[in-house]
Amino acid sequence: MSMRYAAIVLLIALAGCGGVGPTYQRPQQTPPAQFVAASPWKEAAPGDLLTRGSWWELFGDTTLDQIEQQAHKNSPRLQAAAARVDQARAIAGTFDAAILPTVNLGVDAARQGVSEHRIDQPSKRPGNVAYDTNWFRVPLYVSYELDLWGKVRNSVVAADARVEAAQASYQTVLLTLESEIAQTYFALRTTDEDLRILKRALELRQRAFDLVSVRKRGGLASEIDLARIDTELRTTEADLQGAMRRRVELQNALAVLSGQTPEQFQLGEQPLDLRPPAIPVGLPADLLERRPDVAEAERLLIARNAEIGVARAAYFPSIKLTGAIGFESTALSTLLDRDSLIWTIGTAITQPLFDAGRNRANVERARAAFNENNAQYRDRLLVAFQEVENSLSGLGILQQQYDLQSRAVVSAQRAEQLATARFKTGLVIVLEVIDAQRTRLQTERARLQTLNQQMLASVALIKALGGGWTTAALGQKPSASSAVPSRTQAMASDGVEDSRMH
Repeated sequence: MSMRYAAIVLLIALAGCGGVGPTYQRPQQTPPAQFVAASPWKEAAPGDLLTRGSWWELFGDTTLDQIEQQAHKNSPRLQAAAARVDQARAIAGTFDAAILPTVNLGVDAARQGVSEHRIDQPSKRPGNVAYDTNWFRVPLYVSYELDLWGKVRNSVVAADARVEAAQASYQTVLLTLESEIAQTYFALRTTDEDLRILKRALELRQRAFDLVSVRKRGGLASEIDLARIDTELRTTEADLQGAMRRRVELQNALAVLSGQTPEQFQLGEQPLDLRPPAIPVGLPADLLERRPDVAEAERLLIARNAEIGVARAAYFPSIKLTGAIGFESTALSTLLDRDSLIWTIGTAITQPLFDAGRNRANVERARAAFNENNAQYRDRLLVAFQEVENSLSGLGILQQQYDLQSRAVVSAQRAEQLATARFKTGLVIVLEVIDAQRTRLQTERARLQTLNQQMLASVALIKALGGGWTTAALGQKPSASSAVPSRTQAMASDGVEDSRMH
């Protein structure tokens, strides 16, 4: 008997040993020392505005702040992402349950009628009669599978990593939603400014049309002069209608992004009077911690690594301990008596002998899946570096372009004023006035579009840098502001090395 108990203790001790899964190590990906187009951007430091979650506050627009906050509360896209996190947590809970024994309580009660002519009669003596009997049973069943090879623990590590991947995916959806709102909002404000420019241009061309009409009646202008100025007038009116259509579409897009119907969402015209903010830029290595899509790719890689251990464990024996204890009696009054006690204890060992290569194929599949996610993780990093470099260089070039266009606008305005004055005195024909007005309108609208591109590029840069996201968010529920302990960190603290990041 003592040897039996010693064997059981030994098996339980072995259950705490390391499994057969590989220890996870972060792929070696050396980031560049600095961004190529870093100048004139300053290096990020603790306390920079970009480290805050509400990164859009950098632009200083209260209307944008309100729309972003509404989207956080009402966006169906965000709610769907949060539901996916809850699903991942629930799935991980099923794997957590496998760490502990399964305990079931059974209650059986039956009444049985015994036949007088049953075949197992002890004798055929006269007087045998049928009778009824009761049966009561209350057992407690316990079952536990020893995790000698790390199958259960690696399954838990994989499930926990997928929870954190789902949380990182939520952060990616959130950052993408916030960026789309900001870019759509700036496009709307740009359209409002475009409407202001077109309305002013329409007034000037209407005046020019009236002036040419008067001069034509006086014989100082021809029919072709009037037709040309009328063409410019109608063209400007058409451009104005097109801008109004774009504004409606952008406003409706903002309504959907913020989780509202177009009927519920209205924004008054407000011309664009913002400038791109100074955005602090950290080191390239920060993208490994700040980009939620990079974090998601690595968490999936951790899960794939643990799944290799799950597949390898299928080669080894499965040992299950079972036991039961309870009471059994034919009378309810004696059910809980000491003499009614029943119990059992046992073990079952299953060793795969022949599976036609099924386990080997599962291990190869797990390794191939790990290699796939490894490549995806490295690709995600390269894309992250590319997006930051593109945004940085684009903003620098756009600033130079904006400055040049501002000078062109000043010159075009001066040329229009001179042409109009010379036309009134009869020194030039109306065609020169039309050309001057057209040039001014084109330069003003071109500069406006460059400003819009600057605003959009600023948002793109913030998104490429990871926005206000940090890796600490992986330990939080999407809908809660209080921190929730990270499941993978909890497993690591219990000695599970497979989930540690080196």
